Amino acid sequence: MGTLTGNVALVTGGSRGIGRAICLGLAAEGALVAVHYAEDDAAAKEVVTDIEQAGGSALPVRGRFGDDGDVDTVISALEAGLRERLGRPRLDILVNNAAISESAGGIDGETPEAFDRLFAVNVRAPFFLIQRALPLMSAGGRIINIGSGATRIALPGELAYAMTKAAMENLTRNAANDLGARGITINMVSPGPTRTERMAAFLDHPQAQAAVAANQAIERVGTPQDVADVVTFLASDASGWLTANVLDATGGSYLGPKRLG
Repeated sequence: MGTLTGNVALVTGGSRGIGRAICLGLAAEGALVAVHYAEDDAAAKEVVTDIEQAGGSALPVRGRFGDDGDVDTVISALEAGLRERLGRPRLDILVNNAAISESAGGIDGETPEAFDRLFAVNVRAPFFLIQRALPLMSAGGRIINIGSGATRIALPGELAYAMTKAAMENLTRNAANDLGARGITINMVSPGPTRTERMAAFLDHPQAQAAVAANQAIERVGTPQDVADVVTFLASDASGWLTANVLDATGGSYLGPKRLG
């Protein structure tokens, strides 16, 4: 039996990249995983199939964040799927992974439209998803937000995106203070340079790899599995005394000058 056998998890943005690795990791430990996705039915079905072929349990949950009624759509789909599988809706683990990073640039180039959409998807949606998920959770529940090393490092063109992730850090700390009395923990995992499908074209370039390695304590590009392993730990009983934390899962990015000689 896995460490999460009998648990139900919802992973937003679970059809690709880091979200996909998280879904596979939680399922491998025995959780029934609801794989949330926005539009790509084929990608979500592939994740569900991969989990089931490995002996796990999963179901797809569709809903596009940033649209009117987005959270209601996701929760309704989740509840319907869980009634079919379990007879009643319940949730033990919520992973807020879905996010967008598209913006018009820094302070000079950002537009109100792009700014508002970033906050709608990256902050408003997970805030109200937590609100709607809490009635389904009991003591021992786990909420895990996926952040970014961009809140600690000033990266060109990432200002508004970094602001959304900083807001989620604040949400994590404040919600932990509220939810602790219910036995629910909430933590955040902040990845650094990670080789996902979207980033592969850049991070597979030798010069990019060398630049990443030069600025990391662990001198390699991160993988989705690196992040998923941390999330799986936070979802387990072993993390029950951890809450309000932001775990830096960057391999030690930009810690400072390295020793010479």
